Amino acid sequence: MGPSPSQDVTELLLAWSQGDENAFQLLVPLIYDELHRLARRYMQKERPGHTLQTTALVNEAYMQLVKQRESNWQGRSHFFAASATAMRHILVDLARSRGRQRRGGDVVRFSLDEALVFSPERASEVVALDDALTALAQLDERKSRIIEMRYFAGLTIEETAEVLKLSHATVEREWQRAKAWLTLELQKGGGGTP
Repeated sequence: MGPSPSQDVTELLLAWSQGDENAFQLLVPLIYDELHRLARRYMQKERPGHTLQTTALVNEAYMQLVKQRESNWQGRSHFFAASATAMRHILVDLARSRGRQRRGGDVVRFSLDEALVFSPERASEVVALDDALTALAQLDERKSRIIEMRYFAGLTIEETAEVLKLSHATVEREWQRAKAWLTLELQKGGGGTP
């Protein structure tokens, strides 16, 4: 029995980090397909006729990740955690480029589940979510990473636990707390303790 696809990705990432260009050629279809699956899962939350296409999100994330070759990838989990971060930054940059007002005088009220349905009309909400995640990261980095992986990369509780090397119960508990904190933060526009 051969290595699992997860082991293949980990081994190829490590080899590529050490300069093996052949490993990169073997890695591309594996990571691209996985990135596309993650982006497709996220984009399923989109309304019909949205402005951002799954393939565009994958391609942009892929290009950012390829530039990080020197990152000395620690394995599949590390790579896909970085993918979640890249997707988040792409979406936030797109929202900011829309020239929408950032949490102005009126309090922006929306569901956390709706925050990532990207459209030009929701750009300010994506920016507000990014601001709230940044505040959460300053208070509790792990909770911020859990939200980032669940929403921006579309990972399940189990996949998030694997990436962060935490128990399923810990991810579930922190996911609930972080989600509650973010919802309150987005509704009131202030700071608090997660």
